[in-house]
Amino acid sequence: MKRSLTLLFVLWFLILLRVTVFRNGCFSHGLFSGRVEWDAFAYYAKLARVGYWRYFTYLFVGNLIWFAPAGTLVRLRGGRLWQAALAGFLLSVFVETAQYVLGSGVSELDDLILNTCGAILGFFAGCLWFGLRKNLISPIDKNPHDIDNRR
Repeated sequence: MKRSLTLLFVLWFLILLRVTVFRNGCFSHGLFSGRVEWDAFAYYAKLARVGYWRYFTYLFVGNLIWFAPAGTLVRLRGGRLWQAALAGFLLSVFVETAQYVLGSGVSELDDLILNTCGAILGFFAGCLWFGLRKNLISPIDKNPHDIDNRR
């Protein structure tokens, strides 16, 4: 089980890098040719003003969902909420820095915020998964000696 989870998360990480950093033409602009947007959620406000709700939702939800596996992994490895938030933040800093250095996207402050929130949501999804899994295990699977001692 651990091996398949590790493989799944490595695959997720590689796909994340492909989608966010190693886009088509990422090396064609030259090093350090990216742009940094420090005004948090300015682009989202612009999309909302002009009514591009589909793209607004795609970006907003996408930034949350793409980083949820980082928080889930922290939870599955027995980590705490602050560790999931830190993992999401540091991974997001890595992605945004790579986008800036390789010129493959706009590095935005709101991405850091949403990606960190996505890792936190992933942590809670991992908590939910553990809770459901714990309730689905039959009493016989838990400890057969406990059943005999109830009589």
